[in-house]
Amino acid sequence: MKRIITSIVLLTALISCKQEKETPKVIYEDGKSKVGTTAKDTASFKVADLPILMEGTQYLIHPVGDIRVYDTDSKAYGSSKTNQVSYAISNYNRFEITGYFDNLNFQHIDSTNVKPLTDKKIQIQTATFLDGIASKTKKQIIAYTLVDADTNKDGKINQNDIKSLYLSTASGENFTKLSEEFQELIDWNIIEAQNRLYFRCIEDINKNGAFDKNDKVHYHYVNLLANEWKVEVYNPN
Repeated sequence: MKRIITSIVLLTALISCKQEKETPKVIYEDGKSKVGTTAKDTASFKVADLPILMEGTQYLIHPVGDIRVYDTDSKAYGSSKTNQVSYAISNYNRFEITGYFDNLNFQHIDSTNVKPLTDKKIQIQTATFLDGIASKTKKQIIAYTLVDADTNKDGKINQNDIKSLYLSTASGENFTKLSEEFQELIDWNIIEAQNRLYFRCIEDINKNGAFDKNDKVHYHYVNLLANEWKVEVYNPN
């Protein structure tokens, strides 16, 4: 009886350890990390949300993504749901669009032409219009948090991969990556007195495929008013 109880305890511990193990965000091949931008396209049907006009801009934004199918007991992301299929691609709260979408299409309010933000395979999670900078300087900029590579090599580009930081103008032009390859974006903020965007990233220096307390945090800023968004490194420690 004692052996049976011991075996049950060991089995329970093994199952628990397996459940707690997290999927790494980076898979390294031959001792080196590689960026993968090609992923399996599992989308069955793409749709666009109704257009969004950021306050103070002249460009409509059309979020584009996959429709989502839910089980009977599942809750839909967003509010629109018909026959267990959600057609809501994003959420919008004045100066920010959030969700999981494949692209943003931009259209001037006086034009019928629609232009995509990028032709690359990405997953956009937030698009934030920097209204404070626009009010102060008249320069209209959007900051994006997104995934641009299949860093964990699972054949998909999604929230399980490394998150990066990008900028563009309010028209979707000058789409520029700020964060370094294989550095996970932690957070960012705006200091309007300096016209700067500050952000932090973490680097997997021990190459274990995960981001933890043993890794290195990098600090950066960019002058938003510069003709070219050049990232500068600083050390606050």
